[in-house]
Amino acid sequence: MNDTKTPIALYGFLRPKPERAAEVKDLLAALVEPTRQEAGNLAYHLHEQQDGRLFLYEVWRSQEDLDRHNTLYPSLRDFLDNVLDYLEDLPEGYFDTMISPYPSSDGTR
Repeated sequence: MNDTKTPIALYGFLRPKPERAAEVKDLLAALVEPTRQEAGNLAYHLHEQQDGRLFLYEVWRSQEDLDRHNTLYPSLRDFLDNVLDYLEDLPEGYFDTMISPYPSSDGTR
């Protein structure tokens, strides 16, 4: 279990249903810049694979910051609450506590 004050990485693949692919991509892409501005966000990247899967990579200062992020956006909350309405199957996702130091914005570790 992750200590709530330890950096955490969240990453994984999502395979949108073909009829909802543009909607899922637009929803997640619209969250990139606002999420990067949130206190506690250290990295947030969205990639599109050639086969249509989306790859999401996030790093948060703490579990508390990630939990707060997941409550901020009604569109994200709806997506998470109804994920199988949007995706062909559950995301292939991973949550890991970081063991390598993550540089802070002021250059300290």
